[in-house]
Amino acid sequence: MSTAAKPTKVNIHNIQGDVLSGLPKKTQTFMFFKINNGKRFVTDLAKLAPLIKTVAQSLQDREAIDKHKKEKKPGLIKLVGANISLTSTGLQAVGLSGTAIANTSLTEPVFQAGAVSDAQNVLNDPLLPPDAPKNPGKPDWDPEFLDRVDGLLLVAGDSHKTVDEKIKEIRQVFPADPNHSSITIVKTIVGDVRPDPEGGHEHFGFLDGISNPLIAGFDKPVPGPEPIDASNTLTGYVNDGDWTKDGSFLVFRYLFQKVPEFNNFLQANALKKDPITSNDLDETAGSDLLGARLVGRWKSGAPVDITPFKDNLALANDKNRRNNFEFADEFRDNNKCPWASHIRRTNPRADVRQAPIAPRRIMRRGIAFGPEVTPEEKTSGTTQQGRGLLFACYQANITNAFQFIQKNWSNNPTFPFIGKDILPGFIPGVDPLIGQVKGPREMTGHDPLTANDPDQTPLSMETFILPRGGAYLFVPPIKLLRELNKHIPSS
Repeated sequence: MSTAAKPTKVNIHNIQGDVLSGLPKKTQTFMFFKINNGKRFVTDLAKLAPLIKTVAQSLQDREAIDKHKKEKKPGLIKLVGANISLTSTGLQAVGLSGTAIANTSLTEPVFQAGAVSDAQNVLNDPLLPPDAPKNPGKPDWDPEFLDRVDGLLLVAGDSHKTVDEKIKEIRQVFPADPNHSSITIVKTIVGDVRPDPEGGHEHFGFLDGISNPLIAGFDKPVPGPEPIDASNTLTGYVNDGDWTKDGSFLVFRYLFQKVPEFNNFLQANALKKDPITSNDLDETAGSDLLGARLVGRWKSGAPVDITPFKDNLALANDKNRRNNFEFADEFRDNNKCPWASHIRRTNPRADVRQAPIAPRRIMRRGIAFGPEVTPEEKTSGTTQQGRGLLFACYQANITNAFQFIQKNWSNNPTFPFIGKDILPGFIPGVDPLIGQVKGPREMTGHDPLTANDPDQTPLSMETFILPRGGAYLFVPPIKLLRELNKHIPSS
């Protein structure tokens, strides 16, 4: 008889919609703000609560989308949803710090220190030089993110028009004039799903967002990694009396992608031989194979662990198969999917054999931003316009999840610590996409013909993704939006 604990039962009416189900979107606007008047902001937050979309409402939206598609109706359904979150400085601005947040999830040190501190001291983000005229030694970010950011309003919808209409509605609570508003918007960023046939693909061309963890008791099970308990994503389920229950922590990263440089790199280092037949590969096939091995998936989304040397569109489109792999019996094998590949670094599955992996899982909700690569950029091989990913992920604890993944897995050249098991000194290398190290960026296993050869020449890689901002935020449950004043000490 199984003794497994029953999964945490979630209140889908009390959780903001982007956390578990994701807000359906073709476009999304991120509005970062400062709080001008903490007392008034708390009052305004209660007024805003009815405008915040819940998980229950997001699920209804997705059902409407499915019905629309089944009935083969033209166009898109008009849908929109807004969510709100606060940084540690935002909580401090309303009077929530010290003993006021004792015994709650909000005391997490990494959240309290904030994204700038983490990027500077832990994540290895590029830093401004010591002699920089402003913010010396700080992360090389857009200045708005180096100044105080107290919160984020995000609005997602089917079109810019629909999103703008919802923003106007929100402006009834938070007027644009800072003299008459409890907040001031300090940075606005707009993301858009890329145009077909690249819809759902990030700017490097790879299908994105297809391997989020399933929540036990909430999501329909499909073959693949074990579902995780909701307490790994939602706050307030560890300590009795934690009034943050049904909240979550949001990590935002403003990531610029050097797409022409990445494509040129793949072409310049294209693999030469078919691993099965040893026949010569043309440049396109060799480039595609190298890209798949760097990412761990083909651009279609098909995992190289199942189809290592040739793309498989049927597999990529099969939701019951495309995540059904564990890197099982591959702890000493770099051949099918390199240890350093992006998806093996961010979710190593069976490579982590002793510690539980569920607390490391994150719920990703990113969206692309910026234009498509121009003909001039293709010709020059140089990025001339800003584009990339508005990375967002949810978790119950930033230290255990996002920070751990970036610091201990993606940035760590020796993970998964296979040197002792294979040969002393054998180093897998860093995550080819997001790995940040102070020394050379290198990986092994990129060529399947030499993947397990201890004498192989590591692949030296440029930096293809540049962080230009970030924020660590708390996403309050709906009830807390209405009743935040109950937890603020009277002055």
